[in-house]
Amino acid sequence: MSKPKTTKGTSGRGLSDRSLSGRQEKIRVKTAAKRSVSSARWLERQLNDPYVVEAQRRGLRSRAAFKLIELDDKYRLLRKGARVLDLGAAPGGWSQVAAERVGPQGRVLAVDILEMSPLPGVQVMQQDFMAEDAPAKIRAALNGPADLVLSDMAAPTIGHSRTDHLRIMALAEAAYQFASEVLAPGGTFLCKLFQGGATKDLLDLLKRDFEQVRHVKPPASRADSAEIYVVATGFRGGKK
Repeated sequence: MSKPKTTKGTSGRGLSDRSLSGRQEKIRVKTAAKRSVSSARWLERQLNDPYVVEAQRRGLRSRAAFKLIELDDKYRLLRKGARVLDLGAAPGGWSQVAAERVGPQGRVLAVDILEMSPLPGVQVMQQDFMAEDAPAKIRAALNGPADLVLSDMAAPTIGHSRTDHLRIMALAEAAYQFASEVLAPGGTFLCKLFQGGATKDLLDLLKRDFEQVRHVKPPASRADSAEIYVVATGFRGGKK
């Protein structure tokens, strides 16, 4: 059997889930005295996840980087010289991919309430984007309208599915509200959602404000996860 193809750099175009589907010996983790069953299962899943292994091999900040790689390979979201805003960027997997693909002529601004270590080609801002002073600070740092706004954020969960879903959707709606204020006409909004009835209101807004809205579950998204991504292209400039 031929070896799967690899790509140069950390996030070369053309990467697909098929390049990570090679067989590997499954690692099993025993439950130690100080390790709960749930933490042992999480560790076992991480050790056996080909995206985690490949992210480590390529020096990517997170396995989530592959979701953006796959989405960009399909829809060509990250163009050379583009201005990109990455909301909730930590630990930086998406910003890392964005910086490589927009090149030195582009600009990537990574915003997160959490501290994030520096990345080449990325301006990092530790800031709650929902704070009152955030819009002015972020606009100044962008130094112009954004061509692409990214949001891979998810609110902390409490274990109650209905409440968790509503909190996640509230965060996604806030991300779009902010994106609608900084996006250039023709721009793109890429955001993580979770499947459920509360997505309708946001999707109605996106369909009003963008020429095309797609729902996508990239191969790197775990099959047992309810997450999906909305790719909204052709921003109409907020016209009602």
